[in-house]
Amino acid sequence: ATVQKTRFTTVQRRRTMNLDWLYGLIHLGFWSYVWISLAMVQTTMMAVTVYLHRDATHRSLDLHPALRHFFRFWIWFTSSMLTREWVAVHRKHHAFADIEGDPHSPVIAGLRRILLEGAEFYKREARNPDCVQQYGTGAPDDWVERRIYSRHRNAGIVAFVVLELLLFGVPGMIMIAVQMLAMPVFAAGVINGFGHGIGYRNYEVDNASRNIIPWGLFIGGEELHNNHHAFPSSARFSIRPWELDAGWLCIVVLRSLGLAKVKRVAPRSCVIAARQQADDHAAHAVIYHRMHVLRAYTAQVIAPVLEHELGRELPRRAARAASGVNHALLVALADNLDGQRSVWQWLDILHAHPGPWAWSAIGGYHGQARRDVDGDGWTDVAGYGRGLLRPRVSF
Repeated sequence: ATVQKTRFTTVQRRRTMNLDWLYGLIHLGFWSYVWISLAMVQTTMMAVTVYLHRDATHRSLDLHPALRHFFRFWIWFTSSMLTREWVAVHRKHHAFADIEGDPHSPVIAGLRRILLEGAEFYKREARNPDCVQQYGTGAPDDWVERRIYSRHRNAGIVAFVVLELLLFGVPGMIMIAVQMLAMPVFAAGVINGFGHGIGYRNYEVDNASRNIIPWGLFIGGEELHNNHHAFPSSARFSIRPWELDAGWLCIVVLRSLGLAKVKRVAPRSCVIAARQQADDHAAHAVIYHRMHVLRAYTAQVIAPVLEHELGRELPRRAARAASGVNHALLVALADNLDGQRSVWQWLDILHAHPGPWAWSAIGGYHGQARRDVDGDGWTDVAGYGRGLLRPRVSF
């Protein structure tokens, strides 16, 4: 009986040892796997926003050569992307933001398609040699880029998968999936989609860019997309006092360590006493701070005039509504630009309460019909519709 028990224990230990190999060379707890996965995703986000976006594309800062090459290696190692292709696609996006030629505009292709197929839009344009040649100027083109990264672009991601499985085993499969989904979902989908469809605007630039949320913590500050389109060459994306840019916080730490040198940031507006005559310095200041000037003009001139006109109009509407007649105004405008039909509808409904207050609602709708330009049966311009409703209470 003792011999049989010893044999059973030996077999059980062997089976346990075999199962241990399923968890790789490093055995960790659940939260350790979570923190390592989060650290890898954030490293990828910082490589994209600090290196690819602000350093390689817009030249708003200079990174230390060693750190620059680490980020370049990490991008190739974890996603098989090449720096030159990413730089070219993003520069073309700025050149044709939300018009024909934009590689990934939700205004043209539709928000849903960019959210679900954003990585495919990027890949299609990255494989375009004309785009890479025209917009990829200044991107790395050394021996490593030509002989290793470009020639063996998928070797890095294969090595990454093998290393993850070797170190973490079965949990490594989940960690690989999280890492593989981070770039297509958050960068190609959320930023390129929601960044031009949902959020608020600090500046009225000539595209549909939006700040998704004022706290850019998870995607390295890329959430502040409208600020970036207003000041593309700025190393800092946060403008307003309550906005937070995680990428800028990383840059500040790197700068304190001597690993980064900031070249340009968005200008800060400064109001001085009025002059009797404008000179070259005043003209230069207006042009340089044009985004701040336009924002201040909207807030200090247009908005007060609009409020004044509405203040004169609302009592008359309230008087009519108090007599039992609800006021409704519907304006529909249609235009036809280059064969593209857009319909704007604005609705202003006022309801007056028998007393000193009244409420109203201003709504808007913008729609675009789906078009097949070349008649091949495939949709070339996606159709979409957007709605807006803003309630107000007047005292």
